[in-house]
Amino acid sequence: MTPFPPPEPRNPDGALRRVGVEIEFAGLPPLETAEVVRELFGGELVALSAHRIRVEATRWGTFIIELDTQYAHPDEAVLDAGPRDDTEWERQRHQMRVDFHTRTRELIGDVVTGLVPTEIVCPPVPWNELGALDALFIALREHGAKGTDDSLLYGFGLHLNPEAPSLEPRSLLDHLRAYLLSAEWLREQIDVDITREVLPHANPFPRPYALKVLAPDYAPDLDTLIGDYLEENPTRNRELDMTPLFAQLRPDFPHELFRNKLVKPRPTYHYRLPDARLSLAGWGATMEWNRWIEVEKLAADQEALRRRGAAFVAKHTRSPLARLWLRMRGWMRAP
Repeated sequence: MTPFPPPEPRNPDGALRRVGVEIEFAGLPPLETAEVVRELFGGELVALSAHRIRVEATRWGTFIIELDTQYAHPDEAVLDAGPRDDTEWERQRHQMRVDFHTRTRELIGDVVTGLVPTEIVCPPVPWNELGALDALFIALREHGAKGTDDSLLYGFGLHLNPEAPSLEPRSLLDHLRAYLLSAEWLREQIDVDITREVLPHANPFPRPYALKVLAPDYAPDLDTLIGDYLEENPTRNRELDMTPLFAQLRPDFPHELFRNKLVKPRPTYHYRLPDARLSLAGWGATMEWNRWIEVEKLAADQEALRRRGAAFVAKHTRSPLARLWLRMRGWMRAP
């Protein structure tokens, strides 16, 4: 499958825009997964811990493969603490603590392997090379990896992190508006798995927030845009998570969410909605990118964005009596 070109193919520095891809799945532990990545894209395996592997120096950079739970990996705070003093006894005690902690986390990972997903965090890939990355999803399926629709217990997702074509507040607002207007269509196209609908990881935006953002007179500066977002969405768990992008632009913004180590600042939109459909032939990052491009196309079409935004606001601010009357008119006109 060929990736569709975005309306703005280059980033603010003039370089070809890149896309980060993350995928969760079951049935293949991290070390075996890392071997699959190396077979496809080259590189060298580096074991960070028993259940976290890096594949470095691939054609695009470094892949990280790990069990998707922090409790399967050593805590950096423990590893970096250092001995309390410079005596031989204290150095030995510190090493014993580190060894015990590392081994305990390894055992936890051994126990939960198969219960929590393996996750691959891919390096940023130029958008026009996403088709080459799709070889990974074919190989995962061939090696027994299981995606979202392989079990009712699997709420696995694929996340895209498209590099923003502009970091100006107006462009961010246009893309956010375009997403709010496209969200229902995207959910229908993806046919989001019922398990992922129940889980909180990719929740839709609250209706009052959508109405605020789509109001024709809403023209915030960057701090107002961020503040309004966080007031209504104080969470990472939105179908389009703006916190990494906002944290990149305003790392000192006074909100506790920006102190969360899971919020990783980067100049990208964090699109969390797609399922991990590994069992579907032809599915991959390109298919989900091509759906995402509809958001970018709408963001670039100012007239369509204004018209559809006004229609959304009008539809969802009518009184209950007016909505009933419109439905009755539709019934009366029916043959």
